[in-house]
Amino acid sequence: MCGIAGVAHFDDARPAIESQVRRMIDTLVHRGPDGGGCTTRDNVCLGHRRLSIIDLSTGGQPLTSHDGNLVLTYNGELYNYIEIREELIGLGHRFRTQSDTEVVLHAYEEWGTACLARFNGMWAFALWDVRQRRLFCARDRMGEKPFFYSVFDESFFFGSEIKALFAAGLSRQINEEVLDALLCFTYLPAPYTMYKGIHKLPAGCFLTVHAGRVHVQRYWQVSSRPRTEMRRDSGIIYREFEALFEDSVRLRMRSDVPVGAFLSGGLDSASVVAAMSVVTRQPIRTCTIGFDEGPNDERPLARLVAEAFKTNHVEQRVHAEHADALLEKLAWHFDEPFGDTSALPTYVVSKVARDLVTVVLTGDGGDEVLGGYPVHQSEKLIAYWQLLPAFLRGSASRMAERVFAATGLWNRSASFARLGRVLPSANSDFLSRLESKQVGFGATERRLLLGDNRNIRPARNFIEEALTTSVARDGLGLLNFWLHTVALPERYLCKVDRCSMAHSLEARVPFLDHRLVELLADVHPRVKMPGLTRKNILRQTMGKRLPAALLKAPKKGFDPPANEWLADNTYWDRRIPALRESGLFSVDLENLARHEQASASPSMGLWTLAMFSLQLEPRASQEVFNG
Repeated sequence: MCGIAGVAHFDDARPAIESQVRRMIDTLVHRGPDGGGCTTRDNVCLGHRRLSIIDLSTGGQPLTSHDGNLVLTYNGELYNYIEIREELIGLGHRFRTQSDTEVVLHAYEEWGTACLARFNGMWAFALWDVRQRRLFCARDRMGEKPFFYSVFDESFFFGSEIKALFAAGLSRQINEEVLDALLCFTYLPAPYTMYKGIHKLPAGCFLTVHAGRVHVQRYWQVSSRPRTEMRRDSGIIYREFEALFEDSVRLRMRSDVPVGAFLSGGLDSASVVAAMSVVTRQPIRTCTIGFDEGPNDERPLARLVAEAFKTNHVEQRVHAEHADALLEKLAWHFDEPFGDTSALPTYVVSKVARDLVTVVLTGDGGDEVLGGYPVHQSEKLIAYWQLLPAFLRGSASRMAERVFAATGLWNRSASFARLGRVLPSANSDFLSRLESKQVGFGATERRLLLGDNRNIRPARNFIEEALTTSVARDGLGLLNFWLHTVALPERYLCKVDRCSMAHSLEARVPFLDHRLVELLADVHPRVKMPGLTRKNILRQTMGKRLPAALLKAPKKGFDPPANEWLADNTYWDRRIPALRESGLFSVDLENLARHEQASASPSMGLWTLAMFSLQLEPRASQEVFNG
């Protein structure tokens, strides 16, 4: 796991300046504290910062091919590198190292850009092909690793983080177009960023830079068959899933340094630990974060799992007084506003884990691929509701609301309460429902914040754009496509990458092995979610190995009591001036903050604005914000 950066000038006669790329990789030392270097070939310079995981002695980068015609800077892990290496040796390739990096280089030599289809792992890399005068850059299928780029000064610049591009001289000009989307989602979908001229390479895509042109191409996308053709052979599906999941964990435990796991009180991380216990006889190192305030402390359930699998378990609490300083660190590492408050405990648990190991396995992705969110249940309920003729739905919903309110059924059970939340949106279209379920500010607050700025695109446009290539047309299918292609890479995996790499910790995600993703994409909702039972496949397989209390526990988020923390201090008094002076917002921010903090269900919008304010201010040195 590493940090990469570089430049390719469009003019072949214009020499690349190594000192410029060294400034870029110097901003990424936290991603690769074990070494760094640059390689220059005429108009191209590639830079690298290394975190040593595999082949500790000879895996340095950038790596050049035997004949000098290929140069690679690579961030990630190729989990099946041993198998691909053996195949390539059989085809006549000779290797100088034991690294997965060299496997990527030889795989490109053998198969060209089609090599990506053979890889099982996470990656972001840039490969300069001297013969073809072409730069080949790629991001892994699910978007576990980031890749930012920009075209300016007749050159192509790239880096693992936006700060590397700033170090190359790019401006921090705010891209007003994305403000509504940011305040709605609390993050930005690829290819957009907060800054004009800076782009994210979308997950599952590669790009080429050749003859002064940048061409982006998709090589993989999660897809599924029509509902009528989806698999329902549950017994076989269970066996296939269990075998693939254990193999995914086995591959992700390949390492020349210690491997541990994040352990919450949920099914996903517990299942990862259960599978790890099959792969190794050594005690697994696990760590958990908890809070003294709020309902989301999962330490007791995590202890049950740690005791069941006899792990070496470490716990740590996060306190309110930590919030201010941690948010400043997060603002530096994320480079653009990011409102998911679970980044705070993820940052802390990564710091705890780094004192124990260099690599951790996490349970991320389980909700997306297995149908684990309450919104999955909502969409299934709505699908049943919409079987009613349209002319009956309006009167039926009004009657149900009156009856349930009069009898108090909303409060009788979780199912009735869920139905009460679903009914008001059941008659709206999917795009409206999806927009309303985002965790940032609602439409009314966003209008107040942004006024009538005509440079701003509505958040709904970004949703429409993201769903354009989906073959699904039903609510559940569209929801899963959104989660896989937008929310997962740009929210959840972004969070894990930035928070773990802030501490030079590599995080690996077994649920996102592409073989598992492709299997589960073809499974019928009746198998994934019989009735309203979330994660049925996991419960029927790995769940049988776990403490019964985990299977019965209600779903909790990994969110700290953020609004309570900020309400207890003068944090907003310090954050509002920078927001006001930016000229981007039209509303009385003090009143908005008080309204949000007093809300029964506050959004993550305030944290998005808090991070935004920090990124509008001059940044301190990297040393202040690391660690």
